[in-house]
Amino acid sequence: MADQHQLALLRYQPGAWSTWRKQHPEIGPDLREADLRGADLSETNLSRVDFEGADLSETNLTSSDLRGAVLRHANLGNATLQDARLNETILDGILLRGANLWGADFSGQHWVNLNGADLSKTILMEANLSRANLGGTNLREANLAYSNLNSAYLSRANLQGANLQGANLSGADLTEADLSEAKVGRTIFGDIDLRLAKGLETMIHENPSFLSTSTLERSEGDLPEVFLRGVGLSDTFISYARSLVQFPIQYSTCFISYSSKDKMLAHRLHNDLQAHGVRCWFAPEDMKIGNKIRDHIDQAIQIHDRSLLLLSEHSIASTWVEHEVEAVLEKEDRQKREILFPVRLDEAIMHTSKAWAATLRRTRHIGDFTRWKDHDAYQQTFERLLRDLKKADEPHNQETKQ
Repeated sequence: MADQHQLALLRYQPGAWSTWRKQHPEIGPDLREADLRGADLSETNLSRVDFEGADLSETNLTSSDLRGAVLRHANLGNATLQDARLNETILDGILLRGANLWGADFSGQHWVNLNGADLSKTILMEANLSRANLGGTNLREANLAYSNLNSAYLSRANLQGANLQGANLSGADLTEADLSEAKVGRTIFGDIDLRLAKGLETMIHENPSFLSTSTLERSEGDLPEVFLRGVGLSDTFISYARSLVQFPIQYSTCFISYSSKDKMLAHRLHNDLQAHGVRCWFAPEDMKIGNKIRDHIDQAIQIHDRSLLLLSEHSIASTWVEHEVEAVLEKEDRQKREILFPVRLDEAIMHTSKAWAATLRRTRHIGDFTRWKDHDAYQQTFERLLRDLKKADEPHNQETKQ
């Protein structure tokens, strides 16, 4: 139980308390289960005080010195700990719901232990929580903007709706942490395995973030594409990053080559392929204003695994499409595998005298999308196309197909 004399000094005679602490710096007063609700303890020396089970709710602890204090199972709900010094403080089981810890320093020689604490809606902006034990901690809707969570243990922590903008999460353990609808932007995701974190696909990206290549490697590329786009990666880089990791992708990525006059079917195929997990690129959707068109198209062809060619009287007459086909065929020759997947929208390919198109007619199987406006016929041909785009365990051969 609390030492009533020390408790009276602290609550009613803070000057006398400070004088006594200066005279006895080595003593850690016993204030277990003390009732200090609403007390003004700002700028007070509370180092090494035993506050286990104490009620410190709504207490003003701004700039107080709590180094080495015991706050196990204490209630600090709605307390203000802005700029408080919490180095090496024992905090397991603490209730900090709604507390203000802006700029609080939790760093120290030993790990800060907040395991299982309730810090929901707590203000922890710019707080130093490096190497802190926050396993199972309730941080729902907490404000952790620009906080230092470097190497923090956040396994099973509840971070739903938390503000993580500008936070440093380098080396943090986020195994089974719930990040649903957490706000991020300029957040540092450095050297983390994010595969077992929950809710990545629902995170709110206020700005791009920093995602290290070591995070991509440790996560083996197994991250939701909506998350990767949210942190600022382009589709081209996502495709490239996937190729660097040892992660089996069910379908090849696909570049779609077509005439703008066939854009209705191109859009439909693009949307349906994306819905089935095939990452696609085609110029109207994916080319930014100002890019050098031909260079950008050549780059996209090199990055993607396959090229889907929509053959029609319009595309056969297009010099752009001819250039794209030539680039794909050069890539096939270099890589010694089949990349081009032609499909026809009309009968033009069967009668054309264009050399490149006539060569395709003689040497390639050409899918039949001539009845693409018929739902059943479209679905049947689309399923065939999906099977063709599926990754094979060994390279495709280059045998001529009729």
